[in-house]
Amino acid sequence: MTEPTRTSGPDPLLDEALDWVVRLKAGAPTRADVDALQRWRAQSPDHEDAFRAAARLLRSASAAAKELADEQAAAAPVVALPPRPSRFLTRRIVLGGAIAAAAGYVMIRPPLDMWPSIDELSADYRTGKGEQRKVMLAPDISVELNTQTSLALRPTPNETRVELISGEASVVARRSSSTPLVMLARDGRISALQADFNARCLDGVVSVTCLDGIVTVEQDGRSVQLRKAEQVTYSRAGLQASLPVDAKQVAAWQTGLLIFRDRPLASVVDEVNRYRAGKIIITNAELKRRLVNGTFQVDKLDNFVAQVEQLFGARITSLPGGVVLMS
Repeated sequence: MTEPTRTSGPDPLLDEALDWVVRLKAGAPTRADVDALQRWRAQSPDHEDAFRAAARLLRSASAAAKELADEQAAAAPVVALPPRPSRFLTRRIVLGGAIAAAAGYVMIRPPLDMWPSIDELSADYRTGKGEQRKVMLAPDISVELNTQTSLALRPTPNETRVELISGEASVVARRSSSTPLVMLARDGRISALQADFNARCLDGVVSVTCLDGIVTVEQDGRSVQLRKAEQVTYSRAGLQASLPVDAKQVAAWQTGLLIFRDRPLASVVDEVNRYRAGKIIITNAELKRRLVNGTFQVDKLDNFVAQVEQLFGARITSLPGGVVLMS
């Protein structure tokens, strides 16, 4: 969908949305700030559209600022200045560029990941902690979103394209045409015509597991074709070789289960934190390395802390805001 070109003067609602973006991006937002933003967005569809437009503007301005900085670094000392844009554009581009520069051209993550980032909040589809949601993107494409997952629509004339901003999603594609479903995740591309696959994008690492059919994963000019029960991972370090995995274990979250086999407790806690309210933090290095084998029910993770305390003799300290320290 193409957005209409703005030719009129400033938009007061967009200005308010930009103020919210600046407050959350450049300040030190509290949970009350995030809740107030959600109430502001819920006032009307126009408020929600304004917020998404502000977030898109921020991303575009950030990318432009980075590109300009790269060009200036490679150019001669004297750089010709572009013609001065309109007042409407100047305010927003300068704003976005200043924020981008202050943040090092990356989206700031909230403290302890206790609430979503701006990119996540502006997604077309998003789930909160412990929430799962099924979305029909087309009659022949369904996506199930796991906890804390953000998915954005990125339509193009010749492709059905979405972006997994963060989180985890299970996709069923039964394309009746020769046009594959394309899922973008970080700097890679996942495509499928007749396949089921699980995609996970967390902390800069993307893993793709083929549950059925054939899935193609591409990054930086390299590609891997996955078949059932094969998984591939990529990150800034590049696209790794595919490996066989237990596909049922990977997709267990769809049945409300978390299955761990010889996983360090630190890794298990990271996963549990995605579902459980609050935040569990391990402060003991030896405890982090203890191996866990077990199956946990997603709807009973309130018992997880007590189970770790009993199993490993961990010392538990509960703090305000749902923060739990394990030592």
